[in-house]
Amino acid sequence: MSHGLIRKVLAAIGVTALLASLPVSAEEAAKMRARGTIEQVDGDAFGVKTRAGSDLKVRLAEKPTILAVTASSLADIKPNTFVGITALPQVDGSLKATEVHLFAEALRGAGEGHYPWDLQPNSTMTNAAVTQQVTSIDGQTLTLKYKDGEKQITVPADIPVVEVVPGDKSDIKEGAKIFIFSGTKQADGSLEAAIMLIGRGGITPPM
Repeated sequence: MSHGLIRKVLAAIGVTALLASLPVSAEEAAKMRARGTIEQVDGDAFGVKTRAGSDLKVRLAEKPTILAVTASSLADIKPNTFVGITALPQVDGSLKATEVHLFAEALRGAGEGHYPWDLQPNSTMTNAAVTQQVTSIDGQTLTLKYKDGEKQITVPADIPVVEVVPGDKSDIKEGAKIFIFSGTKQADGSLEAAIMLIGRGGITPPM
């Protein structure tokens, strides 16, 4: 993420602070993120088999933010819905979505803006409110308005759509898919997790 992109604290949703500060560079953010499956749970510590196949030991930070990811659909997007859309640039300069995340109202404003994302090369993330929807044979084109501008993003009908809602420690269970958005690498190679998204009902956080 670009320097100074995100400095926002959200209302309490079962944790003391939702987002106190986030990584300030794409390189730093990539080092602090992990995606995989929870394999063992022991109190505030758990093991994760990462997407790359390695074993990662994780411990919760003192005041972690835990968000849950549930199934949703494009039909759930309404005017003023706050969403996060991962997209890829097209040859004509437009943006085409690869996934959509709807945020519960308690999470409105989380990560607001448009910035590079690390899911795949050249991907971007736009977190903003939907101001317009236009349906065509290619899917929907959404206009997203954020503090410093707006983006139009084409959303195909066949991409993953999920909702992000407040979660808690009960979501940390064996077999659950997890995306550790923000963590601190420890001297022993483990990760202290501060912000994480965990899938419910077999959902894999597509971020």
